[in-house]
Amino acid sequence: MPFSPDRVLDQILLASPLFVLVFLGYGLGRWGGWGKEASKALSAFVFTIAMPALLFRQMATFGDLSGVDARLLIAFFGGCGVVFVVGRLLSWRLFGHDGTQQSVFALGGVFSNNVLLGIPIAHLLLTERHIPPVALALVFNALILWTLVTLSVEWARHGELSLRGIGKTLRGVLTNPVVASIVGGAAYGFMGLTIPAPIERPMAMLAAATGPMSLVALGLSLAEFGVRRGWRASSTIAAIKLALHPLAVWGIAIAIGLPLIETQAVVMMASLATGVNVYLMSRQFAALEGETSAALLISTALSAITVPLWIAATTAR
Repeated sequence: MPFSPDRVLDQILLASPLFVLVFLGYGLGRWGGWGKEASKALSAFVFTIAMPALLFRQMATFGDLSGVDARLLIAFFGGCGVVFVVGRLLSWRLFGHDGTQQSVFALGGVFSNNVLLGIPIAHLLLTERHIPPVALALVFNALILWTLVTLSVEWARHGELSLRGIGKTLRGVLTNPVVASIVGGAAYGFMGLTIPAPIERPMAMLAAATGPMSLVALGLSLAEFGVRRGWRASSTIAAIKLALHPLAVWGIAIAIGLPLIETQAVVMMASLATGVNVYLMSRQFAALEGETSAALLISTALSAITVPLWIAATTAR
């Protein structure tokens, strides 16, 4: 199917209910009296219960990672590496940031909101065949990108790399419920086991509710942030994330001949808004906290249009 404005409009209409839920959560948090405690509780439930149930069931039932073209990791993380370097250069040249600020700035251009936004989009807008490629990238995403920015910051601050920082990141990734559910579900399915009906049915119910709950939780989280501080830097982060990142990933995917399903999955992931983890990293290193929080809001709002645009572009024949 050729790329056309009608195709883009169709994708925007398909995606619109997802972003309506995000903005519903934002409204509840901003004006509806749902404070930080409500946001924290819903996010904790999504991350530790609902999302792991969905991913474990998906991977155990039909998510054989052995059938996924592993070159998608080259496309996705190769694109991340290119954009990270470009982001650091822009941060230095345009805003005069120091090494730590450059690292956080660049992370905002490559770290997507893959769990709260990416999984629902893959589940509802693409097909079930896209879940394993997304899951494979997710397994390595936090480990590689958090390690990258940690080493970048440590080098900027101390002029050396730290194995301690890598070890801490590795432990955090391996104990992450989302990563554990993907790996555990894939292993469970690979052994030919089936989930008993009394367990599978409630897991299916949780899986069905995970997407809407994730999107509302994302909106609640965004309600805690503002957009007043450092709007030039935050707008630049959003532009890098929504335009340059998916373009770089797509270019590498084409260059290495990545199959269509894997290409669509990694470009979709790259086209997503900046992830909340970037704000957490900015707080950890006390760098660009206002700019990254604004970038979260700006990129999430704009991604309601840009994500369907990238999906339509990669679907075009």
